[in-house]
Amino acid sequence: MTRLLDPTSQVERKSLDFAPRLESLAGTTIGLLDINKAKGEFFLDRLEEVLVQQYGVKEVLRRRKVTPGRTVPVEVKQELLERCDAVIEALSD
Repeated sequence: MTRLLDPTSQVERKSLDFAPRLESLAGTTIGLLDINKAKGEFFLDRLEEVLVQQYGVKEVLRRRKVTPGRTVPVEVKQELLERCDAVIEALSD
């Protein structure tokens, strides 16, 4: 006897609110999270330049994941949450 299995399930989807936009980037601390994909550091280097020179960002806090497939350690998330006004997570290839 053949048995047919359905691998799908109903997923409860929750509505999420977006974080409020910053009025300005001037004087802020921005976190840049590199997920450790190839060439990501080059993109973030340029982004950091633009944020500081053109938008007046006061401080950039950069952190990097160990590998792209692993989650960000809780202590890194906490540091970004406590110290940054906004965080940009970047990947590249």
